[in-house]
Amino acid sequence: MDSAEQKSTGQRRRTSARASVTIRDVARHAGVSVATVSRALRGSDLVHPATRERVDAAIEELRFTPSQLGRSLAERRHAANGIVFPDLSGPFYAEVVLGYEEVAATLGRSVLILSTHNRESAGDMVLDLAGRVDGLAVFGRTVHDDVVAEIVQRGVPVVLMARTEIEGADSVRTENVVAATSVVDHLLADGHRRMAFLGDPVDSTDVAERWAGFRGALAQAGVDVPERAIPAGFKEDDGARVAAALIADGLPDVVVCANDELALGLTVALAEEGIEVPGEVAVTGWDDVMAARYAGLTTVRQPMREMGARAAQMLDARISGDRSEPRHDVLTTQLVVRRSCGPHSKEAHR
Repeated sequence: MDSAEQKSTGQRRRTSARASVTIRDVARHAGVSVATVSRALRGSDLVHPATRERVDAAIEELRFTPSQLGRSLAERRHAANGIVFPDLSGPFYAEVVLGYEEVAATLGRSVLILSTHNRESAGDMVLDLAGRVDGLAVFGRTVHDDVVAEIVQRGVPVVLMARTEIEGADSVRTENVVAATSVVDHLLADGHRRMAFLGDPVDSTDVAERWAGFRGALAQAGVDVPERAIPAGFKEDDGARVAAALIADGLPDVVVCANDELALGLTVALAEEGIEVPGEVAVTGWDDVMAARYAGLTTVRQPMREMGARAAQMLDARISGDRSEPRHDVLTTQLVVRRSCGPHSKEAHR
């Protein structure tokens, strides 16, 4: 190998080594927190001179090249936040986005929104976005855990919404199991016994928890527990598609739906077949979107806009270095009883 080739090989090795070093490696090497490294990168007066020297030495020794996060902090400018959804259609996601953007705007941060639509390239899309923002919010199971873990390892702050915890990332979600139990207890009190659950626990952490609460409450009451949930997406069309099959199989007393859009789609399709709700079958939803209120749908109200706002606040705290340890918030939910699940419901609050 001639000298030119040796020089080129050496340069590639040094570049590879630099690319593999993260802000966490610098913090570990300097014996400080990630937040302290972030403050040092942006020249904060809160960092003691001796500590700054240790951080600078670690950066030099490890040949650390700051990511987009590090550059934006060092240059004292705000890059955009990224927010990732599996889809953007429907009122639920709109409420979450509104809550997020309201807070981000007050903090002077712009927001880049990515909708993956279950594409095979979703992981690459999210990794690319993570390289162009100062922090990332990820909703649900849009990408595999290893993609999130890689982004965290790069030193990019991450907050998860409606998803189980992943090491190093913040998370905010709503309570599901207790609320699902409340739904079933109310239905049992109304005299319902044969219940079906509409939704796919495999594709959603939220739905998995609602299904678990549903099954647990039925088992606790000594009532027959369905062997499986009826698989469906989250849209009105998904609810409408299962109506014929439910009628053919013999309607249960009640169908507990994983979200309001499913419940509304199912209710309309049943009505088109001459099936009255709640006269012949009761229906419940989840979320309490505006249409649910006008339709008289019994549902579980969850703070959709607050979830987005909380995610933006948590991400800002990590980006600014105000907090270095992950935080996990669970927001409360509330059963809202309306006329769609039985005679007692007509007397309940709207």
